[in-house]
Amino acid sequence: MKKLIKNILKIFLLLFVAGIIFIAWANYSMKRNTEAYISYLMTDLPDTKTGLLLGTSKNLDNGQPNAYFLYRIRAAADLFKSGKIQYLIVSGDNSRKDYNEPEDMQQALIGYGVPENRIFLDFAGFRTLDSVVRAKEIFGQEKLIIISQKFHNERAVFLAREHGMEAYGYNAPDVNKYAGFKTNVREYLAKTKAYLDLMTGVEPKYGGKKIQIP
Repeated sequence: MKKLIKNILKIFLLLFVAGIIFIAWANYSMKRNTEAYISYLMTDLPDTKTGLLLGTSKNLDNGQPNAYFLYRIRAAADLFKSGKIQYLIVSGDNSRKDYNEPEDMQQALIGYGVPENRIFLDFAGFRTLDSVVRAKEIFGQEKLIIISQKFHNERAVFLAREHGMEAYGYNAPDVNKYAGFKTNVREYLAKTKAYLDLMTGVEPKYGGKKIQIP
């Protein structure tokens, strides 16, 4: 019995170590494979018809404004006004009647001077995978600039390129390290999950009718 318990513990230990190694490899590999395609500088990015703005909540759980949201909106508006992009797809979660990331982003972008007719809403961007694949399959975009924070762009650009898109990332400013600690910890696991999704062929949750961007 003791020998059996000992062997079981060894197996669990090996699986735990293998899991840590896989998480570290997934994160390192994703950063290395995308570093040439993402930047904080617009001048590093090519002119592209469409930008993809990835969603996040407008406010935090405590009701305070979410800095990630604000910084992404400003970055997307700046990118549009610079002429780098002509249109924006805003993709986010709309799973509840009282929660609508795409409409929140649309209204914020309009407030920053982006014309409403240049903004396309994707209400089924429940995950980063859904957002990038739907940009290709639903909105017909083969080339785009993704707007989010650097840690998120690494994953989004990686997924987009693995799905055959010519994707680049424009990095919005990060929040301070203390405020973003939990988010960055979750991102380590999210990058690992992204690799597993690719390995298992996970597809977006919803399809839908094609939407043409002029």
